[in-house]
Amino acid sequence: MSDLVDPQSRRRLDLAARAAWLYYIKSRTQDEIAVELGVSRQNVQRLVALALQERLIKFRLDHELAECIELEQRLRERFDLQVCEVVPGQRDGDDGRLGVGIAVAQLLEYFLSQKAPLTLAIGTGRTLREAVQQVPAMDRPQHKIVSLVGNLTRDGRASPYDVVIRLADRVGASCYPLPMPVVTDTAEEREQLHLQRGFQTVRTLVDEAKAHIMGIGQVAWGAPLNIDGFITDRELAQMMDLGAIGEIRGWTFDAAGRVLSGGFHDRLTAVPIVVPADHLAVIAGAGSHRAPAIRAALGGQLANGLVTDELTARLVLGD
Repeated sequence: MSDLVDPQSRRRLDLAARAAWLYYIKSRTQDEIAVELGVSRQNVQRLVALALQERLIKFRLDHELAECIELEQRLRERFDLQVCEVVPGQRDGDDGRLGVGIAVAQLLEYFLSQKAPLTLAIGTGRTLREAVQQVPAMDRPQHKIVSLVGNLTRDGRASPYDVVIRLADRVGASCYPLPMPVVTDTAEEREQLHLQRGFQTVRTLVDEAKAHIMGIGQVAWGAPLNIDGFITDRELAQMMDLGAIGEIRGWTFDAAGRVLSGGFHDRLTAVPIVVPADHLAVIAGAGSHRAPAIRAALGGQLANGLVTDELTARLVLGD
């Protein structure tokens, strides 16, 4: 198999490897594989044939994704995930943003390529910004892109990692941002913002969304919420004292995956997290510093999908 292949051909070989693994190693039926990969049964047949043609199948799966696919299956089974993709390994210290971003972009492209109108609810963060940069330009005016979290600091500064407008512009979809502080000064201010018609529209769209695609952050010194100016040092320390180890769209949770109360949560404007997740809820992130938060979020059923890299997947599984 030549390494000099264009991205589209490379993606098809990746799918062929996944289909072959599921068919020959996991003994899945073609119908089951079609559901898991989001393709037709006929396409599964062609993918398995391609794997044979390209000599990916010998006595073992001869493809760099073999270990990643095994990790995906273990994560799916351990956390009962609807979606899981593990991209090839990164060195410790590399946050895996590019590889994970490309995989998230492919997931977004899958949804946005559908002809029937749909709504996607999107979080914020560095990994999602990388993903949006990898999404090809499209013309999809029938779709809606809605934000799960505010995009301003308390002093009115816009977040550089808000991606909803960027994604909507890139694919020509209708855009529904949440133009309000991530955390307000008072609980009363948050209540007033939540009464506004714009927030009510966003909340309705989030409830009807086909999927929620979200970043994840650690709660520790250097946490994105803090260094990006959304919460103060004092607020961060308070949540750490309460046992917080991670956050999704501002909502912090402990090592058991329990969403915490107290601290700044009564001033957080983000749409609340439903537990267990009642939509396809995919978290995207990588890096050893995020692994405990990812493990907790999946264990607490805050999400039912994951896109990460090989190193992080092993840490989440405790390898």
